[in-house]
Amino acid sequence: MRISETGGTRIVFVDDVGPLISTANDVIGDAWGHEATLIAIPAERLDPAFFNLSSLVAGEFLQKIVNYRLQVAILGDIDAHLERSGVLRDFVWESNRGTQVWFLADEAALTKRLGRG
Repeated sequence: MRISETGGTRIVFVDDVGPLISTANDVIGDAWGHEATLIAIPAERLDPAFFNLSSLVAGEFLQKIVNYRLQVAILGDIDAHLERSGVLRDFVWESNRGTQVWFLADEAALTKRLGRG
């Protein structure tokens, strides 16, 4: 885990390597423990069920983070998942229009997003 601050936002960057993440509990604890308001998670660390919206993993995961008034950025290439699911593609598009959940290519894209305020 790495802590950073960009555009006045304190960010917890989840490590690229480690076990798959299927619940929000641990990442929320890390964010609160480091007084961060945004959690950046590598897409490859998420349980593959996250990208199958009918599994409800993404909905429960993201709702819990939002309930704790945190933001989350899923970083990485999710094109293969998007190609398999129009519903996921729509969900990602809608999420990226908002302020709480973003699906972005990389840390540079996150920095750019936060710079816009």
